[in-house]
Amino acid sequence: MLLYARPLQRLIDALAALPGIGPKSAQRLALHLLRLPGEEAERLVTAIVEARDAVRQCDHCFNLAEEARCPVCDDPTRDHGLLTVVADVRDLMALENAGEYRGVYHVLGGLISPMDGIGPDSLRVRELLARLAEDGVREVVLATNPTVEGDATALYLARLLKPLGLAVSRIALGLPVGGDLDYADQMTILRAMEGRTAM
Repeated sequence: MLLYARPLQRLIDALAALPGIGPKSAQRLALHLLRLPGEEAERLVTAIVEARDAVRQCDHCFNLAEEARCPVCDDPTRDHGLLTVVADVRDLMALENAGEYRGVYHVLGGLISPMDGIGPDSLRVRELLARLAEDGVREVVLATNPTVEGDATALYLARLLKPLGLAVSRIALGLPVGGDLDYADQMTILRAMEGRTAM
């Protein structure tokens, strides 16, 4: 068995504990970090510590922010009447990276999952309802993942929001760009057909 120097092994173990980083990736990252010049390593350490200490949740939408409100909530050019509900910040980042959405967000902090003991009271549903009343929201887009938990959460929210007289929509689900029909599962094909748009 290969034995690493203890500091290297501690670094590999710390990196492997990060989500999405397996043992081989942790080893590659650790070896890369060892080759960094001192000032680059210090810059990385400083960035990690600063981010951990300075980043907080937006008081309004629960996105990540440096101030009380995140840049999205503070942006006057955004359409504050269009609100997209996401499970977590990663989903918000994915939508923002697409570069086309100009509304605002609400981060629920998870999805309904009775098997994991997560019900609607464990999510930021009360905060969502309060925002709808004070922000003049006219449409809510439910952008939860197409999983059992995501569908259950979207259905719960839709039933809760529709009586309020708001437009409630769900993101379209279906085939990815460049995907082949013969490789898609039946549910994906069904949702692609149901979510079809006019040309």
